[in-house]
Amino acid sequence: MALKHKGLSFAAHRLGTFVLAAMLALASGPALAQNVGPPELIEAAKKEGKVIYYTADFAEVEQEITKAFNKRFPFIKVEMVRAPGGQLITRIKTEAAAGKLSADVINHSDRGLILALQDLLADYAPPNAADYREDVQVSPKIWPRQTLGWSIAYNTELVKNPPKSWMDLTKPEYGNKQIGQVIGPSGGTTWTRTMFERQVLGEDYWKRQAAVGTALYPSGAPLSDALVRGEVSIAPLLYNVVFTKKKDGAPIEIFFPPEGVPLNMFGAGITKTAANPNAARLFLNWALSEEAQTFMIKELGYLTALKKPPAYPPGFDPKVVKLWVPNFQQYEKLRAEWIEEWNKTYGYRQ
Repeated sequence: MALKHKGLSFAAHRLGTFVLAAMLALASGPALAQNVGPPELIEAAKKEGKVIYYTADFAEVEQEITKAFNKRFPFIKVEMVRAPGGQLITRIKTEAAAGKLSADVINHSDRGLILALQDLLADYAPPNAADYREDVQVSPKIWPRQTLGWSIAYNTELVKNPPKSWMDLTKPEYGNKQIGQVIGPSGGTTWTRTMFERQVLGEDYWKRQAAVGTALYPSGAPLSDALVRGEVSIAPLLYNVVFTKKKDGAPIEIFFPPEGVPLNMFGAGITKTAANPNAARLFLNWALSEEAQTFMIKELGYLTALKKPPAYPPGFDPKVVKLWVPNFQQYEKLRAEWIEEWNKTYGYRQ
């Protein structure tokens, strides 16, 4: 009888432990272990207490993502270093050459540039690795933390007959520099757009569009500001760049053209020399989770590289609009030649 009693007590103890663990998991958030890793990882990250994060994305956007991360994990301080793409790569290379690379996590908008740094990155895959599209990955160490999509925006106070497609941007009625666009050599995101135009819209698209007359801008930030001010009335822009302006009440309408939405994926990885490897893994696991991807879509205007998107931005109809991902080998091989041709076509001199 005593043995039976002890067995019952042991079973009850095991059951109580299981129930407690389940309650803690629920208290920590939905499907925590599945989304971001086991409790041991979270505990180890908590002991490290911080992650040093190098990124080429806008600081304001990254701060919003960090706030969302810290709602779940308030015990991890994110020390962000933000720099434009080229400057960030130079800093990483310089620090690495001196044996003083401080970054735990690196995030860059040009997958080609971060691929060149893959020897500095540790082996890594998030818990939901199988849920991501294979055609967006350039290395097993590099993951699409953010996905940006191109759209067309227009100022509703100035445009009464708005365009409805990419091809509409070649119509003479939108001439006299009503259209503004970011220069082809601006960076990886713009190269993705120009590559899409040439491969999908036709080899003569640049010539037809340039003939209309466009105002050229160095990047999306000044172009989106010019659109709000009415200096241009129509502009191809990354959706996330104009999404927040529309949310803030700017007289802007945005649509995803039916011919396709060129996608640009950021590439993120964990460095081999990370001083906070567990916090780095937790930070990146969360960013790649469905929870974080949903937040970025709904609150920041991103898309996602998940095979089954958990959400879409307003106005995006997956039954009508096609996503376009560049072939990475062509993305690398064609870039210099095609950008030079783009410069000549649009009369741009660097």
